[in-house]
This record gives sequence, structure tokens and C-alpha cells, in this order.
Amino acid sequence: MKKVMSAFLSILVLASSALLFESCGKSQPSAPPNSEVGLVFDVGGRGDKSFNDQAYRGLVMAKDSLGIKYQYIEPGGGSDRESALRQLANQKSIGLIFGVGFIFTDDINQVARAFPDKKFACIDYTYDSTKAVPKNVIPIEFRENEGSFLVGAIAGMMTKTNVVGFIGGMESPLIRKFQVGYQAGVRYVNPKCKVLVAYAGVTGDAFKNPAKGKELALAQYSQGADIIYHAAGVTGLGVFDAAREMKKYAIGVDMDQWNEAPGYVLTSMVKKGDVAVYDIIKEWKDGKFNGGKPRIFGLKDNGVDFVYDKENRPMIPEKVYEKVEQLRKEIIERKIKVPND
Repeated sequence: MKKVMSAFLSILVLASSALLFESCGKSQPSAPPNSEVGLVFDVGGRGDKSFNDQAYRGLVMAKDSLGIKYQYIEPGGGSDRESALRQLANQKSIGLIFGVGFIFTDDINQVARAFPDKKFACIDYTYDSTKAVPKNVIPIEFRENEGSFLVGAIAGMMTKTNVVGFIGGMESPLIRKFQVGYQAGVRYVNPKCKVLVAYAGVTGDAFKNPAKGKELALAQYSQGADIIYHAAGVTGLGVFDAAREMKKYAIGVDMDQWNEAPGYVLTSMVKKGDVAVYDIIKEWKDGKFNGGKPRIFGLKDNGVDFVYDKENRPMIPEKVYEKVEQLRKEIIERKIKVPND
């Protein structure tokens, strides 16, 4: 019986250890208190080639440039977000903790109140002006609608069928910002263009279902869409499969997703989560952490953009690019107000 219990305890230790990773090897007991950074990924985890990978890139940038050490946790399906945050907060060496994704909002508030000596930041925090944000939390928001407006304008000018599509992951206020910004951009340059809209689901699982993404994309392509923009995390990888199969265009999100379907990715709306993570880490390291109010990254702040480089430049006519750059300027100058809902 003792041998069985011993083996069982060993398995539990290994399982819990497998949850926690570090960039620079095992954390040293002698690490100074509050000197390291922790991060809990969103649904899909590392390797999503999108939102989570952007956040991880920010950690690596901070390690290379600022010399920080970091740890991260992938909470599987996401149901154990709070316990993952607490696991990091309980470590004396960790002083700053990130939650990646709007689903973390309530959990990070709760854990931050339980650990007032720690600092927290939440990417895509769902900010509510009627509710107080803990002073040790920085809500990070992006103007995704602005970047989506620009790729929508590209789609609206380049469609040959006057039908384009949008596929979202979890139907939510955040993803609707991508949708309405895209729709506004399409219609600003091409009022006659129809925008098809579909969502993969209403829970976090909607961000990790490539088969569903492909199914939705094939349906939109069959309805005449020749360009589809996705904001669906791992689910969006299915959109690229459909684009290759149908020989149509897709627009990526969060990161440059050209490599997912070379020749079929017209552009990507880049949401610079890496810049946000790096900036917050630097401020924290410099003793300038300013919590309790949101930090917003838009076109003006270089927080969102679209890809136009040697890979996709031959696919986008120069006149289209020039028009989109003019729209960027007008948005920054507030001559164009992009809707977000």
C-alpha cells in the first residue's frame, strides 16, 4: 500500500511540475523577491501562431533586452485560470504576473486583491468604467477596430465579387470590435460590398477548433466571398486551409500569418501584444508601474497595424496601399471615427 501511495504522489508531483515552464531553466531559490515575471496563457496556449505567441514574444524581448527571468503556465482548457495565477503569485521570486485574454478579467481582479504586494496586468481586460480596477492591476486594451478598419478597406478595394467574410472565435464584445471595424472599413471604400459574418461559438473553446473554422470559411467562400478575415485564434487556422482549398484569399490576425498559407494570405491585422507586454515589464522594472487604469494601444501608439512587406506587397496594388495609408492618417487625426460596437 505504501508503494502504491508513493507512486501516486510521484505522479501528482510530476503532473503539477509539467504545468509550469521557464525560459531559463529551473527557478533558483536564491532569486530576489519580486524579480521575475509570470504569465498565464489564454485558451490555445503557446503555438497558436496568433495571440498567445505574441504575448510570449514580449517575454522573450524583455529577457533579451532587460535581462528579466520569466515563468509561464498553460492552463489547458482555461478552467483553472485562477489557480494558475495563484500558483505564480505564491512564488516569492515573481513580482509581475500577466493574464492573456479577456476571460481573465474577473480572476485577475480577485487574485490581485488577495496578493496586494504583487503587480498584475491583463491583456484584453474587459474594462468597466463603473467598477474600480485594483491599484495593482493594469488593464491592457487595444483598438482592434482601427487595425481591422484598415484590412477591411483592403478587402473592400480588392474584392472582385463584392462579397467578403468575417469569422470570429468566441462571440463576445471583444471579437465584435474586430468585426465592426472590419465592416466599417469595407463599407467606407465600397458601400455596395456585402460582409458575411459567422462565429465559431460562445465559449472559450471557439478559439481552438480549426475544423469549425474551415467549415465556416468554406460556407462563406461558397456564398461568393473571395476574401475572409478571421479573429478566431487557433480556429482561424482552418480558414487558411479553406483558402488554399478554394484558392481564395484570407486575412490573418494578431501576428503576420503569411506562413500559414503563402500566396493566399492577403495581409494580417497585427495586434502588438508583444509591444504591450514588453512595455509593461519595462515600466515595472524601472519602478514606474501605474495600475488602476487602462492602457490602450491603437494606431497612434503603434499597437495595431497591418502587414505590407516583401511577401504580400506584390498582391496589393500600390494605389490600394496608398489609400489605406491615407485612411490610417485620418484615423489617427480623428477625421475618421471607427466604431467599436
